[in-house]
Amino acid sequence: MTNLKTVKSIFQREFKAYFDSPVAYVFLVAFLVLVGFLTFGVTMFYERRQANLTPFFFWHPWVYLLLVPAATMGLWAEERRTGTIELLLTLPVTLVETLVGKFLAAWAFIGIALALTFPIVLTTAWLGDPDLGGIFCGYLGSLLLSGACVAVGVFASALSRSQVIGFVIALAICLFLLIIGFDPVINAVSGWGVPAGVVNAVASCSLMQHFDAMRRGVIDFYDIGYYVGVMVFMLAAAHVVTDNRKAS
Repeated sequence: MTNLKTVKSIFQREFKAYFDSPVAYVFLVAFLVLVGFLTFGVTMFYERRQANLTPFFFWHPWVYLLLVPAATMGLWAEERRTGTIELLLTLPVTLVETLVGKFLAAWAFIGIALALTFPIVLTTAWLGDPDLGGIFCGYLGSLLLSGACVAVGVFASALSRSQVIGFVIALAICLFLLIIGFDPVINAVSGWGVPAGVVNAVASCSLMQHFDAMRRGVIDFYDIGYYVGVMVFMLAAAHVVTDNRKAS
């Protein structure tokens, strides 16, 4: 049975580790600069003369694609490289508690980066009369999307003691889960003679497809369930990988 106090302790340990080095602050600044540049520089937010955050949320999957693997690549890889994983796994904590604590710490860190973009909401409210319900849906979708990417990063980090390999694997998996719902990809797969039912099933696994609905202001429990399912599946996969490595 999972002990919440133990999970909390691991969460605090991992969350504090982010801010024990300047890397966390570099990450937060990079996140805000990149999101701001894409929103105001590339999408021309002011020139659109529309008081909505659709162009702002549009870039979130691509920003997460680059930065979330960087934020999660050391969760397990660094433990293996320094040899502290053996000490960690001999403590009176379960592997599930360790995984959940690490995952929540990384997700909370990304959540802070997302929360720091709130001045954009204030700017939009000052410029016009935005749909606050739609903005809430967009932020909720972005938070769930980031959680799914973090879970992928936890799994990728568990596969190797190299942070670089963990980064590349997480990047590849997240990219795959983003683009499988794109029309060019769907059309290419359909051209191979794959049954339409299979194509639609594969496309429904796209991170982007579920996020698009939420960033437009539509909350569907199916989309929320999808993201929760991705998180649980990836953490379960990380558990299997780490448990097998411990046994060997």
